[in-house]
Amino acid sequence: QVQVVESGGGLVQPGGSLRLSCAASGNIFRIYAMDWYRQAPGKQRELVAATTGGSNTNYADSVKGRFTISRDNAKNTVYLQMNSLKPDDTAVYYCHVGALGGLGYEDYWGQGTQVTVSS
Repeated sequence: QVQVVESGGGLVQPGGSLRLSCAASGNIFRIYAMDWYRQAPGKQRELVAATTGGSNTNYADSVKGRFTISRDNAKNTVYLQMNSLKPDDTAVYYCHVGALGGLGYEDYWGQGTQVTVSS
């Protein structure tokens, strides 16, 4: 089994910064994708940032230039540095991991971490 645990959410004022972390552990043979999604109240879950481990990254237009995704392959950990936060960034942020484990390739999700941007 694979476990995915996020941390780093919280309350921040507009213009502030937060850093989210997500660590995958368990019976992992290989991790292919580590991504960040978010879901605001009343809205669908959306992709925020994605990385396949090399230099390939992808960002939602709404966060380009403000958010940075990075990955530590040795630690099976992905980070999301969020700068210049706006109230519209308020959401539950979820980490997604696409990995080859004991049961073959599966998608794994963390429990989510709340990010609230408010003055």
